[in-house]
Amino acid sequence: MAIIPQLRIFGWKEIEELGDLKRLRLVLEYMPDEELMRQLEQERYKGRDDYPVRAMWNSLLAGIVFQHETIEKLRRELARNGQLREMCGFFNQVPPAWVYTRFLKKILKHTEEVDNIFEKLVKQMRKLLPDFGKHLAVDSKAIPSFARRKNGKKTTDGRRDTDANYGKKEYRGQNKDGSLFRKDGEVVWLQTAFSRGYHI
Repeated sequence: MAIIPQLRIFGWKEIEELGDLKRLRLVLEYMPDEELMRQLEQERYKGRDDYPVRAMWNSLLAGIVFQHETIEKLRRELARNGQLREMCGFFNQVPPAWVYTRFLKKILKHTEEVDNIFEKLVKQMRKLLPDFGKHLAVDSKAIPSFARRKNGKKTTDGRRDTDANYGKKEYRGQNKDGSLFRKDGEVVWLQTAFSRGYHI
Protein backbone atom coordinates (compact mmCIF):
# COMPACT_ATOMS: atom_id res chain seq x y z
CA MET A 1 0.00 0.00 0.00
CA ALA A 2 1.39 3.43 -0.96
CA ILE A 3 1.26 5.85 1.95
CA ILE A 4 1.61 9.59 1.40
CA PRO A 5 2.76 10.98 4.76
CA GLN A 6 2.34 14.65 3.90
CA LEU A 7 0.39 16.26 1.07
CA ARG A 8 1.55 19.83 1.67
CA ILE A 9 4.74 21.52 2.82
CA PHE A 10 2.97 22.99 5.84
CA GLY A 11 0.28 21.05 7.66
CA TRP A 12 -1.98 23.51 9.50
CA LYS A 13 -4.60 21.03 10.68
CA GLU A 14 -3.52 21.16 14.34
CA ILE A 15 -3.50 24.98 14.31
CA GLU A 16 -6.78 25.32 12.40
CA GLU A 17 -8.51 23.16 15.00
CA LEU A 18 -7.45 25.56 17.75
CA GLY A 19 -9.79 28.40 18.71
CA ASP A 20 -9.03 31.92 17.52
CA LEU A 21 -7.71 33.07 20.90
CA LYS A 22 -5.39 30.06 21.19
CA ARG A 23 -3.96 30.76 17.73
CA LEU A 24 -3.42 34.39 18.71
CA ARG A 25 -1.72 33.27 21.92
CA LEU A 26 0.76 31.23 19.83
CA VAL A 27 1.55 34.27 17.67
CA LEU A 28 2.01 36.58 20.67
CA GLU A 29 4.25 34.10 22.48
CA TYR A 30 6.55 33.33 19.54
CA MET A 31 6.76 36.71 17.78
CA PRO A 32 10.35 38.04 18.23
CA ASP A 33 9.21 41.65 18.60
CA GLU A 34 10.83 42.72 21.89
CA GLU A 35 13.37 45.04 20.24
CA LEU A 36 10.65 46.88 18.32
CA MET A 37 8.53 47.21 21.47
CA ARG A 38 11.45 48.71 23.41
CA GLN A 39 12.16 51.23 20.64
CA LEU A 40 8.53 52.35 20.52
CA GLU A 41 8.28 52.57 24.31
CA GLN A 42 11.48 54.60 24.46
CA GLU A 43 10.08 57.02 21.88
CA ARG A 44 6.89 57.42 23.90
CA TYR A 45 8.92 57.80 27.13
CA LYS A 46 6.82 60.01 29.44
CA GLY A 47 4.04 60.66 26.97
CA ARG A 48 0.44 59.67 27.63
CA ASP A 49 0.01 55.93 27.94
CA ASP A 50 -3.77 55.56 27.60
CA TYR A 51 -3.20 52.89 24.95
CA PRO A 52 0.09 51.06 25.66
CA VAL A 53 2.46 50.29 22.79
CA ARG A 54 2.40 46.54 23.43
CA ALA A 55 -1.39 46.42 23.53
CA MET A 56 -1.63 48.34 20.25
CA TRP A 57 0.89 46.03 18.58
CA ASN A 58 -0.83 42.92 19.92
CA SER A 59 -4.16 44.15 18.58
CA LEU A 60 -2.65 44.64 15.11
CA LEU A 61 -1.36 41.06 15.23
CA ALA A 62 -4.85 39.97 16.32
CA GLY A 63 -6.31 41.75 13.30
CA ILE A 64 -4.02 39.73 11.04
CA VAL A 65 -4.71 36.41 12.80
CA PHE A 66 -8.49 37.03 12.73
CA GLN A 67 -8.28 38.27 9.10
CA HIS A 68 -9.90 41.66 9.66
CA GLU A 69 -9.45 43.67 6.47
CA THR A 70 -9.88 47.06 8.14
CA ILE A 71 -9.14 48.73 11.44
CA GLU A 72 -12.87 49.35 11.95
CA LYS A 73 -13.59 45.61 11.80
CA LEU A 74 -10.81 45.02 14.30
CA ARG A 75 -12.20 47.73 16.60
CA ARG A 76 -15.68 46.18 16.46
CA GLU A 77 -14.20 42.79 17.40
CA LEU A 78 -12.31 44.36 20.31
CA ALA A 79 -15.50 46.07 21.51
CA ARG A 80 -17.42 42.80 21.31
CA ASN A 81 -14.81 40.41 22.70
CA GLY A 82 -13.63 41.12 26.25
CA GLN A 83 -11.23 38.14 26.26
CA LEU A 84 -9.51 39.51 23.16
CA ARG A 85 -9.16 42.98 24.74
CA GLU A 86 -7.60 41.45 27.83
CA MET A 87 -5.24 39.24 25.82
CA CYS A 88 -4.05 42.25 23.81
CA GLY A 89 -3.53 44.31 26.97
CA PHE A 90 -6.53 46.64 26.92
CA PHE A 91 -8.78 46.87 29.93
CA ASN A 92 -12.35 47.98 29.14
CA GLN A 93 -11.28 50.43 26.46
CA VAL A 94 -11.05 50.19 22.67
CA PRO A 95 -8.64 52.62 20.96
CA PRO A 96 -10.33 55.14 18.65
CA ALA A 97 -9.52 55.03 14.93
CA TRP A 98 -7.17 58.03 15.15
CA VAL A 99 -5.01 56.18 17.70
CA TYR A 100 -4.47 53.40 15.17
CA THR A 101 -3.70 55.94 12.45
CA ARG A 102 -0.93 57.47 14.56
CA PHE A 103 0.38 54.09 15.69
CA LEU A 104 0.60 52.75 12.14
CA LYS A 105 2.52 55.86 11.08
CA LYS A 106 5.00 55.18 13.91
CA ILE A 107 5.31 51.53 12.86
CA LEU A 108 6.05 52.59 9.27
CA LYS A 109 9.02 54.58 10.57
CA HIS A 110 10.42 51.30 11.91
CA THR A 111 10.19 49.17 8.77
CA GLU A 112 13.79 48.04 9.24
CA GLU A 113 12.99 46.53 12.64
CA VAL A 114 9.77 44.96 11.27
CA ASP A 115 11.91 43.40 8.52
CA ASN A 116 14.27 42.13 11.22
CA ILE A 117 11.33 40.40 12.94
CA PHE A 118 10.55 38.66 9.66
CA GLU A 119 14.21 37.67 9.19
CA LYS A 120 14.34 36.20 12.71
CA LEU A 121 11.26 34.09 11.95
CA VAL A 122 12.82 32.91 8.68
CA LYS A 123 16.01 31.91 10.53
CA GLN A 124 13.92 29.91 13.00
CA MET A 125 12.24 28.15 10.07
CA ARG A 126 15.63 27.35 8.50
CA LYS A 127 16.71 25.62 11.70
CA LEU A 128 13.68 23.35 11.42
CA LEU A 129 13.73 23.07 7.61
CA PRO A 130 17.30 23.47 6.25
CA ASP A 131 16.14 23.76 2.61
CA PHE A 132 13.43 26.32 3.45
CA GLY A 133 13.38 29.10 0.84
CA LYS A 134 16.06 27.54 -1.37
CA HIS A 135 13.75 27.49 -4.38
CA LEU A 136 10.70 29.74 -4.56
CA ALA A 137 8.15 30.51 -7.25
CA VAL A 138 5.00 32.59 -6.84
CA ASP A 139 2.07 33.02 -9.19
CA SER A 140 1.21 36.72 -9.23
CA LYS A 141 -2.52 35.91 -9.16
CA ALA A 142 -2.04 34.77 -5.56
CA ILE A 143 -0.91 38.25 -4.44
CA PRO A 144 -3.88 40.12 -2.96
CA SER A 145 -4.22 43.80 -3.80
CA PHE A 146 -6.42 46.56 -2.42
CA ALA A 147 -4.94 49.36 -4.51
CA ARG A 148 -6.81 50.05 -7.74
CA ARG A 149 -4.07 52.00 -9.51
CA LYS A 150 -0.97 54.01 -8.85
CA ASN A 151 -1.84 57.34 -7.26
CA GLY A 152 0.37 60.25 -8.30
CA LYS A 153 -0.88 62.78 -5.74
CA LYS A 154 1.81 63.93 -3.35
CA THR A 155 -0.34 64.11 -0.23
CA THR A 156 1.16 63.00 3.09
CA ASP A 157 -2.05 62.46 5.07
CA GLY A 158 -2.02 58.67 4.70
CA ARG A 159 -5.11 58.43 2.47
CA ARG A 160 -3.28 56.83 -0.43
CA ASP A 161 -1.13 53.78 -0.93
CA THR A 162 2.47 54.98 -0.79
CA ASP A 163 4.12 51.53 -0.79
CA ALA A 164 2.44 49.87 -3.74
CA ASN A 165 4.21 49.47 -7.04
CA TYR A 166 3.28 47.44 -10.05
CA GLY A 167 4.63 45.51 -12.98
CA LYS A 168 2.97 44.37 -16.18
CA LYS A 169 3.34 41.00 -17.87
CA GLU A 170 4.04 41.12 -21.56
CA TYR A 171 4.02 38.18 -23.97
CA ARG A 172 5.89 38.44 -27.28
CA GLY A 173 6.21 35.88 -30.03
CA GLN A 174 5.86 35.02 -33.67
CA ASN A 175 2.72 33.75 -35.38
CA LYS A 176 2.80 30.82 -37.83
CA ASP A 177 2.63 33.26 -40.75
CA GLY A 178 5.81 34.99 -39.52
CA SER A 179 4.16 38.12 -38.11
CA LEU A 180 5.16 39.27 -34.61
CA PHE A 181 2.68 39.68 -31.79
CA ARG A 182 2.63 41.29 -28.38
CA LYS A 183 0.05 40.58 -25.70
CA ASP A 184 -0.28 42.61 -22.52
CA GLY A 185 -1.00 40.59 -19.41
CA GLU A 186 -2.46 41.61 -16.08
CA VAL A 187 -1.11 44.42 -13.95
CA VAL A 188 0.37 43.08 -10.73
CA TRP A 189 0.38 45.29 -7.63
CA LEU A 190 3.02 44.64 -5.01
CA GLN A 191 2.42 45.86 -1.49
CA THR A 192 4.06 45.58 1.90
CA ALA A 193 2.38 43.68 4.73
CA PHE A 194 1.23 46.85 6.49
CA SER A 195 -0.26 48.47 3.40
CA ARG A 196 -2.16 45.32 2.43
CA GLY A 197 -5.06 45.38 4.82
CA TYR A 198 -5.06 48.30 7.20
CA HIS A 199 -6.85 51.20 5.57
CA ILE A 200 -9.05 53.35 7.80
